[in-house]
Amino acid sequence: MPSPAEGGDGPRRPEQHGVLAVVGDLVEDVVVWTSEPVRHGTDTAARVFRTRGGSGANVAALAASAAGAAVRFIGCVGPDAAGDALVAALEASGVDVRVQRRGTTGAVVLLVDPDGERTMFPDRGAAAELGPVDASWLDDVAWLHAPLYGFEREPMRGSVLALVDAARARGIRLSVDASSTGLVANLGVDAVIELLADLRPDVLFANETEAALLGVEAGGPVAANVAASVVVKHGAVPTEVFEAGERVLREPVPPVADVRDLTGAGDAFAAGYLEAVLGGADAAAAARSGHAAAATVIAAPGASGASVNFG
Repeated sequence: MPSPAEGGDGPRRPEQHGVLAVVGDLVEDVVVWTSEPVRHGTDTAARVFRTRGGSGANVAALAASAAGAAVRFIGCVGPDAAGDALVAALEASGVDVRVQRRGTTGAVVLLVDPDGERTMFPDRGAAAELGPVDASWLDDVAWLHAPLYGFEREPMRGSVLALVDAARARGIRLSVDASSTGLVANLGVDAVIELLADLRPDVLFANETEAALLGVEAGGPVAANVAASVVVKHGAVPTEVFEAGERVLREPVPPVADVRDLTGAGDAFAAGYLEAVLGGADAAAAARSGHAAAATVIAAPGASGASVNFG
């Protein structure tokens, strides 16, 4: 079983309300900002950035930026230079990084059009090879967040399910992010609904297209069955929260002047929302915190906005 030292024990902030742990992907993001419509079969003018990415790592890094936040990341990277660089970048964000090392570090190419919308080409690599997790990595954890990517395939799927079981046995609260309509479609809508009903997370995050695909965009019995609380994001339109299938909140989204890259906006929202909830906030205050966090990432390339030196 790998020890925490394999990924290095990164800096931790004071534990004011327990640790937020995130299990998921830590990968390289190759962000391509196109400045014109893509010309198939020839050149398209663009700018290219290499940043730290992965939905799980994004949530961890963005949550750690909150004052007083204690955040732990659990994942897997390759025993390679890219893995070293990504771990160092995540630790520099203030995250306690616990990683296993095997395979080859993953990468995602993100094609971002001039309006900020992105198309992703993921090669998750080592991220999907997460094995059984040391139970001590849940010590001091109050909340576990798991993007749906972690349930895509083995061995990570079994490892994350076991981690969730261990967390539930300790009374740790759970959130899941629907992650991607492509992922939901590949796994099968009915299979995802069944998985969520089994997991019964305290919070399910979904954007409007993910929510529509799962049939929870307007609450109802499916929403009541898959999570205690379903948070549906609608971009610039008010965010909705459903509890027991009934809408309990419609929170306006403050306007943002500069929108260039939507990569990581949903992860940032989850980070802000969860840190607020862990601090005792209600759903309205948590949604406002999520909106504020999302607004910090949509003007820069990728979720981190900072280039990483991969050697």
